[in-house]
Amino acid sequence: MSDLAAALDIVGARWALLIVERLLDGPQRYGDLQRDLGVPTNILATRLRELETAGVLFRLPLRHNTRAYTLTDRGLALREAIFALRHWGAEEP
Repeated sequence: MSDLAAALDIVGARWALLIVERLLDGPQRYGDLQRDLGVPTNILATRLRELETAGVLFRLPLRHNTRAYTLTDRGLALREAIFALRHWGAEEP
């Protein structure tokens, strides 16, 4: 498997990079991610679990059995790639 294929195996699934992009602003609660992104709850739960397993983010326990998610150093390293993709998407064909 190429390095690019390995990276896409982690962040190439639908919604994964959008979740990471939101977390670049700082920790976010599950409900806030769901509301702001509009991602179905079952897919959000799956993507968060996959990204956590891959070491891209981790859960922060909060009071009253709630949790927030924040990026690890590995997740923060995606900042430049996300900004480059955002710039690429804004260019006219």
